[in-house]
Amino acid sequence: MLNKYFLFLFGFLLGITTPIAAQALSEQATVSILTCQEGNELYSLYGHTAIRIKDEANALDVVYNYGTFDFNTEHFYLKFVKGDLRYFVTAYSFNDFYFEYTVENRSIYEQQLYLTVAQKQLLFETLNASLQSDAKYYTYKFIDRNCTNMVVDKVNMALGQNCIVKTTEKDLSYRQILFPYLRNHFYENLGINILFGYKTDGLGSKLFLPNQFMESLKVTKCNGKMISGAPKTLLKATPSADEKSVWNNIYSLCLFLLVLIVARKTWLYLVYFSLTGILGVFLFWVGFYSLHEELSNNYNILLFNPLLLLILVFYVTKNYNWLKKTAQLCIVLDLIYFIVLLNKPNLLMFIPLILCSLLLLFHFLRMSNKRLLATIE
Repeated sequence: MLNKYFLFLFGFLLGITTPIAAQALSEQATVSILTCQEGNELYSLYGHTAIRIKDEANALDVVYNYGTFDFNTEHFYLKFVKGDLRYFVTAYSFNDFYFEYTVENRSIYEQQLYLTVAQKQLLFETLNASLQSDAKYYTYKFIDRNCTNMVVDKVNMALGQNCIVKTTEKDLSYRQILFPYLRNHFYENLGINILFGYKTDGLGSKLFLPNQFMESLKVTKCNGKMISGAPKTLLKATPSADEKSVWNNIYSLCLFLLVLIVARKTWLYLVYFSLTGILGVFLFWVGFYSLHEELSNNYNILLFNPLLLLILVFYVTKNYNWLKKTAQLCIVLDLIYFIVLLNKPNLLMFIPLILCSLLLLFHFLRMSNKRLLATIE
């Protein structure tokens, strides 16, 4: 998920992306699903899924990875935000794959698939054909099309029917499913929950995460028979000390907002509202620009409100009547936003921001009332 492994570059440097010759697999060949656990970097917070095909008779042990892309793509960031960045499948040796996760200290679990010889051959040929054609590319979507979705589709294709479906976390929303993965990454979690809109509050019906795939495979049957074995640990990450970050937590956010409030500096309040208003403009723009449905219909714009920019305008122009009306409207929108979040897992992390916004808005409301009163007198 979000796999910025730079395997495109890594593969060329090590010479591991060379085409795999078409060949007939032996009856002893095995096909398995590799589930890699979460890492500490943003790109690895949700884990990873890959396919391994091993055939000792043909001296073959290769991993197919649908999580790679070319970081040198023209207009890379715009394409990533828009949702038309092309990801692609690469193939390289299992030893290199294992080495990479050893370096990153991330566990790898393997589940062997109980496929027939014909099904293994079909999957092998399909994957290799993809490497040599435009079928190797796909447009990445966070929920609908990622390294896990692509592997699920390929295995279901080999099975001849959609046997693999989601069997876990059926009663949770996408936002609830994703939230625990970032429990030790507060600001990353905050940023993702700001960017994600209404769609992620829908029931998480799609199988889109590596751990979900691993758990579903444990109980999946096809034509009345189990299609995989129990997960086997290939690489166990070394436990590391659970060090709490001194800044990447809600307490540092609260401290920053508290300092901002007690400073009682109007110019600081205006800077804060300008930044949050600009963020609101970005959320509004990206909701229309991006093909990522997760970014559309984003109610976070109620808090990160473009209208906050008008407070700066009306303050500078000394239009206190409209300053008052704008502050009142933004207060109402903040309260609506709080109500919207009441049943969301991210409510707690947004409460400090809501309270700060309300206090600063009341500051400008009182100021405008005083200035209007002074004008009347």
